[in-house]
Amino acid sequence: MQPALFVPHGAPDLALSDIPAALFLRSFFDARAKPRGVVVISAHWQSRGLRLTTASTLDTIHDFGGFGSALHTLRYPATNTPSLVAAVREALEASDLIVRDDPRRGLDHGAWIPLRLMLPEAEVPITQLSLPVAASPQDLFRIGQALASLASQDILVIGSGATVHNLRQIAPEGTPPPQWATGFDDWVEQILAQRDWSSLVAFQATDLGHISHPTPEHFQPLIIIAGICSAHPAGVMRNLHRSYSYGSIGMAAWEVQDAL
Repeated sequence: MQPALFVPHGAPDLALSDIPAALFLRSFFDARAKPRGVVVISAHWQSRGLRLTTASTLDTIHDFGGFGSALHTLRYPATNTPSLVAAVREALEASDLIVRDDPRRGLDHGAWIPLRLMLPEAEVPITQLSLPVAASPQDLFRIGQALASLASQDILVIGSGATVHNLRQIAPEGTPPPQWATGFDDWVEQILAQRDWSSLVAFQATDLGHISHPTPEHFQPLIIIAGICSAHPAGVMRNLHRSYSYGSIGMAAWEVQDAL
């Protein structure tokens, strides 16, 4: 049974970096079995309603600028399979969630950069699920609950975002994080340990949550992963990594585990 993960994608230059979060992602599967498929939810694909990539080969989308030409030469040759798409669709539809096919969409940098670090050979089939723009935090939580059944099919669900994401406060790489950033990560750790889902989905109502996430999209994939955890009575959220990039980007990683 595969766990579910929340991983950081940081700034696009994470793909060529040796900061702690990049090293963590590169080593993730060193002692783990690789899944039969991956469904990834990134902060950088928002759509009207749920959409799912269905192309057999997924283009590498360079949806960023200002980081130099080297990043634009990188490719991640991800492939998809009809059986993976069908498994994700069936899981969502079993919970009365409507999902539409997107045969043209590739992988945005929030998806391919962590996957390229974790699975550099691109040997595992990938599909990407969008973030519906009109979804409430409770709706996202429900999406996670629907995806929980994929674990028993050896399909890994990955949410890609940031536990802290305030680009107005970025500083040179290596700058220590401000207290509000570490304070919010401390709050997230406490809330997840307590399975306090109602507080989690209301994260922006707190002062620390508001400054850590002026906009919610980078935290939303974590809410989906927490929804997966909630669907398992013995599920726990375990912190795998915690660091910061450019001062105000939280690079924590979380895993859903069965406590039994």
